[in-house]
Amino acid sequence: MASDFHEVRFPLDVSLGSRGGPVRRTDIVTLASGREHRNSRWATSRRRYDAGLGVRTVDALHAVIAFFEERRGKLYGFRFRDRTDWRSGQPSKEPTPLDQRIGTGDGTTKVFQLVKTYGSSFAPYIRTIAKPVGGSVRVAMNGTEQPVGSAFNCDPATGLVTFPFPPPAGAAITAGYGFDVPVRFDTDELDIDLSTFEAGGIPQIPLIEIVP
Repeated sequence: MASDFHEVRFPLDVSLGSRGGPVRRTDIVTLASGREHRNSRWATSRRRYDAGLGVRTVDALHAVIAFFEERRGKLYGFRFRDRTDWRSGQPSKEPTPLDQRIGTGDGTTKVFQLVKTYGSSFAPYIRTIAKPVGGSVRVAMNGTEQPVGSAFNCDPATGLVTFPFPPPAGAAITAGYGFDVPVRFDTDELDIDLSTFEAGGIPQIPLIEIVP
C-alpha cells in the first residue's frame, strides 16, 4: 500500500458531514423447499462513503477538487475519518490502553497488529486497524500501561506495535487508539454542476475502503 498511498487525511470538515458505512457481500441460494443457503463472498467488510453531503460551500468544494487532483482520482489512497467509528472504544470516549485485545505474548513475538473486535457473543468480527492516528496509541501489558518509546512503538502507516523485547508467554497485550480508514476515490471523474450546487444540489463524491 505504501507506494500508492498518501499519508494525508481527506478534509475533516467535509468528512464529518458524509454518509456511509460497512458493506458485505452475501450469496443467498433459495432451494425448492424454500430453505436458504447463505455464503459470505468477502472475508472482511468494506466501507463505502459519499463525501458529497459534507460539501456545504464552494470553498469546501474547491478543497475537495484540489485533493482529488493531487490523488489523481482513483490512483492514490488516503486517510478518511469515519465520524461514527474512529476510536478503539466508543467515539464519544477517549481511548484507554485496555480497549482492545491485540494479542497474547508467547515469549518470542515482538510485533502485534492493531485490531478492533466487533461483537462478543456469537461470531465476533476482528478488523485490522492499519491507519492509527499518530500519537494516539496507548498499550498495556497485563493491564499495566506501557510507556511509548521505551516500552513500545507503533507505526502509524501500518498499525504494527513493536516491543523491544518479546512479551512473556501468556501476557495480555491490549491497546487503545484513534484511527482513520484507508480509502480511495471510487471514481476518476467529479461531475459537478455548480448551478445545482448553488441551489442546494450536492455532488456525489464516492469513496471506498482499501482493505489491508
